[in-house]
Amino acid sequence: MGCLPILLLFPTGFGIGYLIAGNLGALWGAGVGLLLGVLLMIAFIKALRGRR
Repeated sequence: MGCLPILLLFPTGFGIGYLIAGNLGALWGAGVGLLLGVLLMIAFIKALRGRR
């Protein structure tokens, strides 16, 4: 469940980047989506650990 943001944001960023700027935009969009996914995954895990 913690890696769900990566699975959602990586392909979404890739698709949006491709639609906006072609192949180079797809590369940048995938990178941004991956970075946001990792950050949200870390935030999600920290939130779950803080509930105890």
